[in-house]
Amino acid sequence: MSNLIGTGFNVGTHNGEFAQLEADMRANADMGVDTIEIGVTALDLIAGGRIISERHEALVALTKQFGFRYTVHGLVSSNFMDPITQRYQIDAAKALVEVCNSIGSEILVHHSGSLRADAIADWAGADEREREALTELADFARPHGVRIALENIFTTEPGQYRQTPSEVAATVKAVDHSNVVALIDFSHAYIESTFKGLDFHAEIAAMAPVAGHLHVHDSFGRPQGFFRGYHVQENTALGIGDLHMPLGWGDIAWDRIFSDLTFLPDTVLMMEIGDRYRREQPESLKRARELLALNSREAIAAE
Repeated sequence: MSNLIGTGFNVGTHNGEFAQLEADMRANADMGVDTIEIGVTALDLIAGGRIISERHEALVALTKQFGFRYTVHGLVSSNFMDPITQRYQIDAAKALVEVCNSIGSEILVHHSGSLRADAIADWAGADEREREALTELADFARPHGVRIALENIFTTEPGQYRQTPSEVAATVKAVDHSNVVALIDFSHAYIESTFKGLDFHAEIAAMAPVAGHLHVHDSFGRPQGFFRGYHVQENTALGIGDLHMPLGWGDIAWDRIFSDLTFLPDTVLMMEIGDRYRREQPESLKRARELLALNSREAIAAE
């Protein structure tokens, strides 16, 4: 039997208000989605590491209106390698763990760290700095029943220090904590593998045994480089960058991935395909469910 337990889409707000989030959630409910990932840091729920109670209560009330399984995306700018902001980031992440607990989310997504090329003095000890912070956060998360899902990211500027997907897996193994898992973002791994000349499938295979959460969206694995389209759709036209396209629009070999790889128990296949592609979301949902079924069949055949 597959260890994948559900699928759905990320939801959020572009203006910081709850009405837009609610509309996004209702659209997902109408599609029959079972799981959603809320981008809570766009809602002004946290200030200086403290939960703003009025807004928090509004989020809890909203989530109770639906029967979704919830996961939470933490700070998109999260970076436990940064010695300047690390303490503030840990405090904010702990507040987000409490938010997760209040809405029944067992996953808090956290991005793996990086350092600028001109911050070379901070490179020494960067991996250990991140691991120590993850351990502190995981210890805090344990009684709340929340797992920290460490996501692989791709290089975003020249000379940047950034772990490869397999190195992110090594970080999770080194932390060795039941409340820290890897999060495979397949498009991110594809882009980074192209950029660094790595074997994409070998990189994600290294992550799979410690992966407890998945981010799925399509791309062509082409680094953004210095190209900037006038409209975001122009990146799509060229197939460049982290495109977050509907499944099947890019060239990621999804059938191979979900036939070959096994993930940790209670793993969610979360599609980061937003409301820009509302008309395509139902077909991607159908495709994701096919991938769940494929992974389940392969798991049964392997028993």
